Amino acid sequence: MSSGMWAEKYRPKRLDEMWNQTEIISRLKSFVKDKNLPHLLFVGPAGTGKTTGILALARDLYGPAYQNYILELNASDERGINVIREKVKNFARTAAIASEVPFKILIMDEADSLTSAAQHALRRTMEIYTRTCRFVLIGNYSENIIEPIQSRCSVFRFGPLGEEDAKGWIKHIAENEKLNILPEGLEAIYEASTGDLRKATNLLQAAAATQRDEIDDVTIYSVLGRVSPGRVRELINLGLKGQFMEAREVLRGLLIDEGLAADDIIRLIYSEVLRLSIPERYKVRLSDTIGEIDYRLTQGARAEIQLSVLVAKLAIVGEEING
Repeated sequence: MSSGMWAEKYRPKRLDEMWNQTEIISRLKSFVKDKNLPHLLFVGPAGTGKTTGILALARDLYGPAYQNYILELNASDERGINVIREKVKNFARTAAIASEVPFKILIMDEADSLTSAAQHALRRTMEIYTRTCRFVLIGNYSENIIEPIQSRCSVFRFGPLGEEDAKGWIKHIAENEKLNILPEGLEAIYEASTGDLRKATNLLQAAAATQRDEIDDVTIYSVLGRVSPGRVRELINLGLKGQFMEAREVLRGLLIDEGLAADDIIRLIYSEVLRLSIPERYKVRLSDTIGEIDYRLTQGARAEIQLSVLVAKLAIVGEEING
């Protein structure tokens, strides 16, 4: 297994290496071909390729020395107006030297964290220095960017990767690192990362550090510090069979032996209840009970007692279903 952060090791270097986001990548390639681009606004969830996309574009546009022509700032760390007046203006006012491309690129990550005053100053800077600098703003939420800036940018919305692409990425890294990841492990990483490839990559690396032979769902949930769905299914099935004491022992094992949070357990119980092959009206009743218990837990009720009530409710519903 190689050392270093896999998220950086496997970060695509060129636009051709980007994973998914096909339409966006196609448009970015056209900017490289024309050696020109407008101001850009990339928005979308974490780990979907926003920062990777613009760095790949810069490499394709300027070549190996691309870092001489870009400046990366993180607006969550440098959010004030002085950053715009000093760092940004000093970089933006000078043209690119010894390059076929006449402008440089300023990348401002987490731009939706900029203060309102800083955004208004940035808008004016974007207008003045358009000839020598292109601005690429990156954030999770476009609504936190003022309208005058949005109107000056070409907006690209990055969506979470779908199941096939996300699992393909995980398998790609696992093959390169010679890891034996089982289907249930792959599914667990996908469910935990929800389309965030950076999170999926980091989770796979953490799992590989603890388990080399076979990476399964138990490994993944152990790394996450969360309850395994298999244990929760066991608890639910025992409850529905009317085996209250056995189900309660599984519950106590999760709470006490494994030290898992009641919030995580009840969240997974809710998810698994919705997947049960039982009549819809029983799902409604159980969901209502889960919601009530979840509320009680937020008010400081004892976790073991409240979750035992839920197990008892499962037993009652199971008895009704089985007649």
